[in-house]
Amino acid sequence: MAQPAGHIAAPPEDPPVDPAAVDRAYRVHRARRRARSERHRERARARLRFLIATAVLVALSFTLILVLWHEVQRVFGL
Repeated sequence: MAQPAGHIAAPPEDPPVDPAAVDRAYRVHRARRRARSERHRERARARLRFLIATAVLVALSFTLILVLWHEVQRVFGL
């Protein structure tokens, strides 16, 4: 035997919006965005420090090689 058609429940109404929750979510996302940009800036600074330190070490090595080469030439008369 056929069953009677079921009652279709009405969709629930949207829950009321809590302004404090919206403000908290906004602050959280803003803090995440600020932290992400700060990490990006810090990574760029670290890259620059590394390149400067590498350039200084290469320059010092080159200077030391030149000084030693001149000393070897002076001592051995090459």
